[in-house]
Amino acid sequence: MSKNKTSTIELHVELDENKVPEKLNWTAQDGGINNEEAKAMMLSVWDSKAQETLRIDLWTKDMPVDEMKLFFHQTLVEMSNTFHRATQDEKMTATMKDFCDYFAEKLELNK
Repeated sequence: MSKNKTSTIELHVELDENKVPEKLNWTAQDGGINNEEAKAMMLSVWDSKAQETLRIDLWTKDMPVDEMKLFFHQTLVEMSNTFHRATQDEKMTATMKDFCDYFAEKLELNK
C-alpha cells in the first residue's frame, strides 16, 4: 500500500492596527519557495457543496497601482491558460484572451 504525499503552502499576513496588510510572505517548499515576500495575492477555492467560489484577495498598502494593473492583467492571462488546460474549450479561451488584449490596451500596458 503506497502512502500519499502531501504538500503544504503557507501564507503569512502581517497586519497594521486597522487590519490592513503591511506584509505578505509565502512558502511552498515543494516549489522551492521559502518565506518569499509578495505585494498581492488572489486565492480562489471551489466549494462543491455550495457550488460557489470562495476568495481571498489581499494586497499590501504599499502596492503601487501600476503594478496592481500588471498583476491583474497577468492573472487574467493565466486564468485563460488554466481554463484552456482544464476544459480544452478553444473558442472561449480565444474570447478570454481577446479580453486580456483589450484590458491591456485600455490600461495602456503594451506601451
